[in-house]
Amino acid sequence: MPEELAVRIEDLSITYKVSLESKRTFKNALMRASLRQDAKMRTIEAVKHMTLDIPHGSVLGIVGSNGAGKSTLMRCIAGILTPTQGRVAVNGKISTLLALGVGFNPALSGRDNIILGGLASGLSKDEIENKTDEIAKFADLPDGFIDLPVRTYSSGMYGRLSFSVAVSMTPDILLLDEALSAGDAAFKEKSFERMRQLCAEARTILIVSHALATVTDLCDKAIWMHKGAMLDQGKPDKIVDEYLKFLNVGTLPSSYEDM
Repeated sequence: MPEELAVRIEDLSITYKVSLESKRTFKNALMRASLRQDAKMRTIEAVKHMTLDIPHGSVLGIVGSNGAGKSTLMRCIAGILTPTQGRVAVNGKISTLLALGVGFNPALSGRDNIILGGLASGLSKDEIENKTDEIAKFADLPDGFIDLPVRTYSSGMYGRLSFSVAVSMTPDILLLDEALSAGDAAFKEKSFERMRQLCAEARTILIVSHALATVTDLCDKAIWMHKGAMLDQGKPDKIVDEYLKFLNVGTLPSSYEDM
C-alpha cells in the first residue's frame, strides 16, 4: 500500500446470515433435525463491492440511512469484522469509538477503565498513567464519579468518558460512530474543538454521523452509502445535498435507481 494512504479498501464485501425463526428454541431444533430440515436463514449483504482509498490527514464523513452498512464498514476497518470478499489495509495506529463504553468493565472505576483503554490502545502503563488526569479532566464528570464503578454512570457520563479516552490516545486513525452526540451542549462543543485540533494535527478521521452539519463542518470528503453500496463520494457539501434530496423525495438519482 502506498505510504500516503491511511486506509485502502479493495472490492470489499461483507455478508452474514440471520435466522428467520421468531423463536430459536431447542425444541424447534430437534423438530428440524427429525424432519431433516435446515433452519431458515436470510443472507444480508451489509457491504457490497466497495473500493476506496483514504489518504493520511483526511477527514472522511460517511452518511446514509439506517441499514446502509456504515457501522459494518467501520467495524471492518477496525479489524472487528472479517471481509467476506476483498481486503482492507490499514497503515497506522487506530483508536475507535464505535459504541459507548465498549471494552469498559462495569465493575471498575472510570479511572481504572481509562487505564484499560490506554493499554488496549498499545500504550505502556507509565504512558497511560501520565495521561489519566488529563483524560479525567476532559471528561469533566461530576465530583467523585471518576473513582466510582462505571455501572453507576448515566449514558451521558458513559459517553463523555468513552469519547475522552478515544481522542486522548493521539491515534494515527480515529474511527467515530455517532460519538460526537455524547454529552450535553457544553461537552459537545468541547468535543468539536478537540476534533478540530486533531484535524489540525493531520490525523486521519472517519466519522459516521446522522448530524449532517458535523460532516460539512469537520470533513474534507464524504461518501454516501445505501444498502451496502457506495453511491457517491466527493466534497461534503455536495454529498450532503444529494443525501438530503434523497431523504426529502425518497428516490435515488436515476443512475442508482435499481440499487
